[in-house]
Amino acid sequence: MKVSLRQLRYVVAAADCGHVTRASKQLNVSQPSISSAISELEAEVGVPLFIRHHARGVKLTPVGERVINEARLLLKHAQDFTQNAIELGAALKGEIAVGCFLTLAIRFMPGLLAGFAQLHPGITVMLHEGDQEEMITMMRSGRIELALAYSLALPDEIEARPLIDLPPHVIVAANHPLADRETISLRELADEPFILLDLPYSRDYFFGLFRAVEREPRVVFRSRSQELIRGLVAHGHGFAIQNAIPATTVAYDGNSIAVLALEDNLTPTRIMSLRLKHYATRPAVQAFERYMQQAFAPGGLFAPGSITPPRVNLM
Repeated sequence: MKVSLRQLRYVVAAADCGHVTRASKQLNVSQPSISSAISELEAEVGVPLFIRHHARGVKLTPVGERVINEARLLLKHAQDFTQNAIELGAALKGEIAVGCFLTLAIRFMPGLLAGFAQLHPGITVMLHEGDQEEMITMMRSGRIELALAYSLALPDEIEARPLIDLPPHVIVAANHPLADRETISLRELADEPFILLDLPYSRDYFFGLFRAVEREPRVVFRSRSQELIRGLVAHGHGFAIQNAIPATTVAYDGNSIAVLALEDNLTPTRIMSLRLKHYATRPAVQAFERYMQQAFAPGGLFAPGSITPPRVNLM
């Protein structure tokens, strides 16, 4: 139907008042506005809804009774929707939709969600995972209101606030000949089998690291799963590069890896808080964004310098 909620309010008021003039006075609108709303709704329905009595006003037809009853229910739902929207926007309660890059979700989201829930128990966070491309798509479509992601390929309509820089590290099997080293150059490993985190834009970042040291990677496996990559590394299938280093050297199947810092002057990944520009952010979403900023600030849960690579026990 092409009739608006405003027009439905006019028609319901005319039915309640039984007179167009009284309805116009009640709503403080002109009589022609009320009459026009009635005519347009009748045209949409295809039958008369009112019987006009010039001296005694208007009276609903049997079809009009049913239509007006449905209109009243619709207007009540609209009123409830508006009230709920006001409550969600004005109070630190309700539900928010937050997105997170796959590898960052594994490392940071459990701690962020737990700490935020203690501060704001009235806010429910619905978490959506994906790669960088999926984060941007979900934000554009309105499925998420905020995202923890990278500073990769961000369109103009996205506002990005930096949180922390994560330098790249190499991971090798715990029994790798170089596993007891604390640092290594990517040039030393360039000829060894490389296991690639194969996600949009992420793969370009890793290939860029090899170009920076004038080497080509020998890719033997590709995966979207950070844990699968760690498992393959732990079993000696090759080495990998990670930025969001887990706090453990144990892979999912119980085997171990070693983490080595890279000596080369390579570009870190920048972790960002993302949201759409030019859209008002609800207070509950603002609260989560503030909490993320505090978590990655000095003294926070993931303060700079506190996310240090663990050392594998080689004994």
